[in-house]
Amino acid sequence: MDEEEAKAPLPELSVRRALVDRVAGSSHFARSARLRDFLLYVGHESLKPHAPEIHEQEIGVRVFGRSASYDRSQDNIVRVNATELRRRIETYFATEGATEPLIFSIPRGGYLPVFRWRTAPAEKTFSVPQEKPDLPPSAPPVEALPASRIWLWVSLCGVLAIACGILLWQNYGLRKKTDLWAERPATAAFWTAFAQAAPQTDIVLPDASVSMSEEMRGKPLTLSDYLDRNYIHRSEEMTPDRRQDLETIFNHNLVTLGDFHAAQQILNLAPIAPRLRLTLARFYEADSIKRDNVILIGGKKANPWARLFDEQLNFSLEYDGAHNQAYVKNRSPVAGEDAQYAPVMDRNAITAYCVVDYLPNPSRTGKAILLAGTDSDATAAAAEFLTSEKGILSLRARTGSREIPYFEAVLKTSRLSGTSFNAELLAIRSLKDR
Repeated sequence: MDEEEAKAPLPELSVRRALVDRVAGSSHFARSARLRDFLLYVGHESLKPHAPEIHEQEIGVRVFGRSASYDRSQDNIVRVNATELRRRIETYFATEGATEPLIFSIPRGGYLPVFRWRTAPAEKTFSVPQEKPDLPPSAPPVEALPASRIWLWVSLCGVLAIACGILLWQNYGLRKKTDLWAERPATAAFWTAFAQAAPQTDIVLPDASVSMSEEMRGKPLTLSDYLDRNYIHRSEEMTPDRRQDLETIFNHNLVTLGDFHAAQQILNLAPIAPRLRLTLARFYEADSIKRDNVILIGGKKANPWARLFDEQLNFSLEYDGAHNQAYVKNRSPVAGEDAQYAPVMDRNAITAYCVVDYLPNPSRTGKAILLAGTDSDATAAAAEFLTSEKGILSLRARTGSREIPYFEAVLKTSRLSGTSFNAELLAIRSLKDR
């Protein structure tokens, strides 16, 4: 296509609308209803006569169910999804839509799609040098290189040397990580088998704003309520002021340092890192937990997705509102076990508890791991236990199998001045028959 064709007038609105619908209906959006709705909304709005600029606040309300007064500086859901939307549009036109003559993109800094004709790369032409008559040989003139050009070459050589040094150091670091993995065969076997159960593993960070909301309402927040962004406005038992307070809290993404440290322990497993995807509980989707491996960080109070597994488990992380304290409930204690495990604090040390669960995902197409503690540091200790050679070996010993079966376990952790130095496996249950 030449330059004149590229500047040709765009086709009528129905053709552009059909293109938007075709992209939204492609395989690149088949598993993400939220991104598909995002594309259809901005695409169709852009085709209205004299279409104004589409603002982030408008998309947050119309597509993601946010309130009209939500704080964009604290809730960046539109910007996060816009980045992924731009990537998927570009991928479509590079693969499935490679033959589309008309294409569009969403330039950064705005949300209005821009349509244009696809321009074909110009063909390269080569000129054939004409033969010159033979001339008597003569010595070519010798010209000295200017000083500025000499310094340019010196600078380029220096930059190349630095780049080579960085690459060598990165290669050394990667080899070191791989060598460390080789020194942990039990850990490598467990996590490799886990990662291979599905093409992708989702690490889902908890949402501390949910815990605050539950404490203000005085009752648990169900997963369906959590996914329904308008449930606060329909809560008749609350006053308008209390609903406004809840809405303010809910518009913030809150993650504690301990919970993030738990995710970091897993992200540091370099050989399976390409299969890992880190996300927040409020951005997670039901389709993903049915399709992918999932690692849920935090208990059901802060991560409502954990409620999908609660009925299958004997050890449950609960919350005592009267004493403002989390504890592990043992629903069916056996000899030598306590009915509950509550944290103990004194002036020098903290004894806390956490649960580690390993079981199938809800559709049994992948695997799930749940890590939750009576505080976020205990949650991090659970992740550290499950990513350590000592922890995996202790699980092998208690289950009596090299290939660790589905299980749930309670760990006791001790911390001195905020530093975890011990994680003891207290009780374990097999889930292979459930």
